[in-house]
Amino acid sequence: MRKSYRKILVIGSGPIKIGEAAEFDYSGSQALKALREEGIKSVIMNPNVATVQTTHTMADRVYLLPLRREFAEKVILEEKPDGVMFGFGGQSALNLGYDMYKSGFLKKHGVDILGTHMEGINDALSRSAFHRLMEKRGIPVPPSGSAKNMKEALRKAKEIGYPVMMRVSFNLGGRGSFVAGSEEKLAPELDRAFAQSKVSEVLIEKYLDGWKELEYEIVRDADGNSAAVACLENLDPMGVHTGESTVVAPQQTLDNQEYQEMRSVAIRVAESIGLVGECNVQFALDMRSRQYYVIETNPRMSRSSALASKVTGYPIAYVSAKIALGYRIYEIRNSVSKATNAFFEPSLDYITVKVPRWDLGKFERVDQGLSSEMKSIGEVMAIGRSFIEALDKAVGMLDIGEQGLCSGRMWVSGIGRKEALKAIRERKPYWFLYAAKAFKEGASVDDVWKASKVDKFFLKQIFDRVKLADQGWKKSGNFAIKRIDTLAGEAPADANYLYTTSEAIKSDIKPSDGKKLLILGAGCFRIGVSVEFDYSAVNLAAYAKKHFSEVSMLNYNPETVSTDWNVVDRLYFDSIATQTVSSILEKGRGDAQVAVFAAGQIGNSISSGLAGAGVKLFGHSYAAIDACEDRNRFSAMLERLGISQPEWASATSRKEIMRFAESVGFPILVRPSYVLSGSAMSIANNLEELERCVRNAARLSAKHPVILSRYIGNSIETEMDCVTDGKGVYGITLQHVEEAGVHSGDSTMFTPNGLGKGAYSKMKGTALALSNELGSKGPFNIQFVVEKEVPKVIELNMRCSRSMPFSSKSVGKDIMNVAVDAIASGLGRNGFYEPHHASYAVKSPQFSWTQLRGAYPALGPEMRSTGESAALGSSFDDALLKSWMGVQPNFIAPNGSAAILYSRNPGAEIILAAEKLSKWFDVKTIHEGALKSFESISQEKAVEMMRLHKAGLVVTEGSHMGFDYIVRRGAADLNVPLVLNGRLGLAIATAMERKGFGTESLECLEMSEYW
Repeated sequence: MRKSYRKILVIGSGPIKIGEAAEFDYSGSQALKALREEGIKSVIMNPNVATVQTTHTMADRVYLLPLRREFAEKVILEEKPDGVMFGFGGQSALNLGYDMYKSGFLKKHGVDILGTHMEGINDALSRSAFHRLMEKRGIPVPPSGSAKNMKEALRKAKEIGYPVMMRVSFNLGGRGSFVAGSEEKLAPELDRAFAQSKVSEVLIEKYLDGWKELEYEIVRDADGNSAAVACLENLDPMGVHTGESTVVAPQQTLDNQEYQEMRSVAIRVAESIGLVGECNVQFALDMRSRQYYVIETNPRMSRSSALASKVTGYPIAYVSAKIALGYRIYEIRNSVSKATNAFFEPSLDYITVKVPRWDLGKFERVDQGLSSEMKSIGEVMAIGRSFIEALDKAVGMLDIGEQGLCSGRMWVSGIGRKEALKAIRERKPYWFLYAAKAFKEGASVDDVWKASKVDKFFLKQIFDRVKLADQGWKKSGNFAIKRIDTLAGEAPADANYLYTTSEAIKSDIKPSDGKKLLILGAGCFRIGVSVEFDYSAVNLAAYAKKHFSEVSMLNYNPETVSTDWNVVDRLYFDSIATQTVSSILEKGRGDAQVAVFAAGQIGNSISSGLAGAGVKLFGHSYAAIDACEDRNRFSAMLERLGISQPEWASATSRKEIMRFAESVGFPILVRPSYVLSGSAMSIANNLEELERCVRNAARLSAKHPVILSRYIGNSIETEMDCVTDGKGVYGITLQHVEEAGVHSGDSTMFTPNGLGKGAYSKMKGTALALSNELGSKGPFNIQFVVEKEVPKVIELNMRCSRSMPFSSKSVGKDIMNVAVDAIASGLGRNGFYEPHHASYAVKSPQFSWTQLRGAYPALGPEMRSTGESAALGSSFDDALLKSWMGVQPNFIAPNGSAAILYSRNPGAEIILAAEKLSKWFDVKTIHEGALKSFESISQEKAVEMMRLHKAGLVVTEGSHMGFDYIVRRGAADLNVPLVLNGRLGLAIATAMERKGFGTESLECLEMSEYW
């Protein structure tokens, strides 16, 4: 019998990080939808300001607070929920839930844990408890042993026999895991592994080299009714994290006996932990002996479950939320198929392929090989009528300069057979591109199998595709639009979930009448394009329904809310390309408008092709977009209008480069056109560096100019998130804590700004003048560097910005709503208008240094953060500290802990920060970058203090890899808060001092209470 709930608290996953990304925005949003359907009041706690779920359209109450017990307890005392859901916020939410369960707080206040009970979660996440449970139930698991310290780990590894796999309990993204072939390889990594475990426990497991990895997605209700929603087959073998692997679904290489046997075991695993909701169960399978082992289970919504939802059209998170509320699985309707209940296991008439994307080129010294520790930042999913069609489409979706397996940079490169096979053996990203190249250069299927251990079934299909390409075959340019069918012919398929294929003749959709809008999503997430663009796309779809009879979405990112079939009238899960858009418009009657401005850079990049094809853009014209994206044209326009900008020149020749360098001196900023996240943007300090930077930028932006600008250091960087109707401008001004030279995505931002009236007034006038000159309509972002109270324009992005959700939530007015009205009917005002700020808002960057094994943590003009945390407060200090603590692994260490501050060229800010922090911390400094008046220690001693949990903060500045690599890397590996900028260090130190070096005085108010 279902219990009646009045109000439920849902815990989110915090800022986007490697291993915990937009899939949890999707999962949490589905849970909130389920609660709203039941008439239950919902509360969301999540500091991720960029998500759809942290809005009042999704939740009744929103708390932008760090995922820490002290804040969650305050929310519960204020809101008095009678239930809480921890299963929709990744490992971060589960860890918080486990803390609250163990403390007894939830029981004391009568708050039910909905879904799987915490005892079952502990059995699943504790490696030792899980293996004991599986052995007790007679379920096969690999030979293994758990350890709580280094001595025990080394002994267990010796007993099991090398090579071994190291796994970490209560963890995500494979953090801290690795394969070791000897004690010499194992011992140095153990400190890092233990540091990544919430319960200081690791599992040493026999390494199953070359075994196949599979995942079953299981849903189960409280009565034990279970369904296997999907079986996902990893092409990469064991030893490569599932988040790093190319995945195909439905599985392709199991016979029915193997499939059914492992399906039954997966259901038994779910039963053994008392699952109520969803879990995924991972298997290792030896294709030669047919022996299999259960590796692990995640008793929550996972990355794989979000993927499985989009693979199958089965809304797993929604169903799990309903089950958590007490529904039986057969009582829940499948909202996609509309013809079945949730007890019906999908059967697909198509094939999907998921491929991850990496941004490792942005990081110095990062380990480039794929392993058990996840490094990918995003993923694409392609739908096709065959495996090879889906894989070929997925390659083009990655946006890495490859149009398919047999077209692009790799295909025409000078890489030979031996070099390609070597890259495959070293597990370099995108092995399938190296495989195609190896086949082109004469390698056999056996050659590539020995290097990759990828099943020959898949390699043979890539081999055949290469042979066709060698013979001059090209895929058809004709597309049919198909509807996903998961019902195996048992009922008519009537989903609004669509894809294109060149392997079919007849389309499943009919042309429609009325006023139509097609919205382009942001595609594959990468550094610089993340959930904030999904927020913009989803809100654009919602507000556009006021003006259009049919709103559709084109996107191929399986993690997102925008690829939820409930968001739009038609979801096209396919490539964001001119050809795809043209095909969709043709099949659907080609009079629709297309919105590109919510799609990040990919929308602006294809606007030229769309304009050339006669597509009508909703909002900004292509002429306005190009005038801003082409850095040469934009700088010339500023010059013509008399608007201040840093001195600039176009890098058209070596002579021009030298002349500019002689004119302005170093350092010089190099900026390519039509890019985002500062890709290939760099600061050159001498002529040799300058020429190298220009070459890199030119390769990335071959069709567009590279611009040189005088770098203005020690200044203030600001920006405005705006909307224009071509006459007036609505805008919100943001100021950066860090000086110019740190990418805006890596900067700590705040509003309202602290600028002088003169500078602020000039910025407003400039935004208005440029929007009027361009005659544009829609959202834009303009960035300035303020030098001696004079604002100079850096760039203008004629699209939604990364900071737009933050700007919107800082004042309680969604900018996308304003933008739709501005385009459709105008703003109704001239001049520049900024809404009233009733409180402070601060946004902090989330870096994923820990996941990026070996990477040197540093800030610069190229973006490296993966997500963001934000908070509102009645003071800047309050908002800053909550925002900063919302980023993992930041916290305020206990009184007397050590803080390590140092700098090669210390500015006044870091010295003052040390003085303030010394009131709470035992401040140490480093020999080579010593600050006066503080005890100086060696770098090795600093790392040792971190290892022993005696150091709780590191503050430094600049980039000095040859000097302090082991300190910065030590902080990243051992989960010690790391501040990489002196100005930010001072701001945090000041805030800690004013707030009493604790969390007791920090506010815990609902978001709307700050407006």
